[in-house]
Amino acid sequence: MRNLKGTFLAMGVAAAMLTACAGGQEAPQLTASGLNPAKFDTIVNGDTVKLYTLKGDKGMEVCITNYGARIVSLMVPDKNDSLVDVVLGFDNIAQYMDTQHTPTDYGSSVGRYANRINMGRFVLNGDTIQLKQNDKHDGRDHCLHGGGDTGWMNKIYKAEQVDDQTLKLTIVAEDGENGFPGTVTATTTYKIVDGTTLDITWEAETDKPTIINQTNHNYYNLSGDLENAAYDQVLYINADNFTESDESYMPTGKILSVEGTPMDFRTPHAVGDSIKSEYYQIKNAHGYDHNWCLNTYKDGKGDDTQVCASLYSPKTGIFMEMFTNEPGVQCYSGNFQGVDGEENVVRKLGKHYPQHVSICLESQKYPDSPNHPEWASPVLNPGEKYYSHAAYKFSTK
Repeated sequence: MRNLKGTFLAMGVAAAMLTACAGGQEAPQLTASGLNPAKFDTIVNGDTVKLYTLKGDKGMEVCITNYGARIVSLMVPDKNDSLVDVVLGFDNIAQYMDTQHTPTDYGSSVGRYANRINMGRFVLNGDTIQLKQNDKHDGRDHCLHGGGDTGWMNKIYKAEQVDDQTLKLTIVAEDGENGFPGTVTATTTYKIVDGTTLDITWEAETDKPTIINQTNHNYYNLSGDLENAAYDQVLYINADNFTESDESYMPTGKILSVEGTPMDFRTPHAVGDSIKSEYYQIKNAHGYDHNWCLNTYKDGKGDDTQVCASLYSPKTGIFMEMFTNEPGVQCYSGNFQGVDGEENVVRKLGKHYPQHVSICLESQKYPDSPNHPEWASPVLNPGEKYYSHAAYKFSTK
């Protein structure tokens, strides 16, 4: 783990300098979302961490730290042309890095493998691979998000700000990291397209056979009201089926129809209409935490020109459409936010988040796909190039 003591010391020195100079110098230049970039400036084991800002020509602003390739804030115009920050997060690097007290995947670029792998184990080319197990539920222990606090979401990426609308972030993951085979060089590129779209591409190469399945883990609340549950958010998912999960959130291998169940979002409706249903899948997860099998993926190929999901806030009029080339989308409704002490944690701009305050829409291969050869494969071999794409287009209505 990183030397957090040194990190906090460096931040303390920076804070002291700001305080000492406050009487005779200008106040710090804040982002449109109210972030102070100085609170993200630090050095960890010789690597520089900072906050990067992308600006679109229609008001969109995206603030990103190269710690975990995380989106910290995302400002978009509402129906009154006022800017609204629509993602959850912290307003300083210390809380993101304090994985003991405030562990979170807020806004991160998840890798090497997003979502869960059953008991952290799979077979690749005849060899049994054992990964770090970091997700205990119902007496079982899975690998989640590449190992959680020692996965890519808590690594420092090399950053290259290509222009005002583009940030390229690169990581080199060593062979054997958290049990994963192969040294992998991976990039996450964030770009503002046409002033309205947050476009994300993931690319990777490996020196030996491995698995990879990257995603972005933004927690969205399009109302901008981050102290109330997102029950009025209207959700659409372009999927006829979903993967059934057991009580440890692991796919059973069964693909079920959404027809006649609270999993059916083919006709958009408010999340609050069904999030407290007694349906066994929702009851087990305390809300939504499932993979939907996208209709936009057919014959081994995803169509990222078609809308695969959308979210809408009647309060602000903000409408977000999602596109991806991946076969699935994980919808997570913040089921563990605001519970078991989480309600006492202070987040961005002094907010306290309640349960179900947000909706995640994560593009992905199906969870546990290394153990289901009938599903789209996450295997990456030497000489091949991994490519994954997701885009989130914002408008108002």
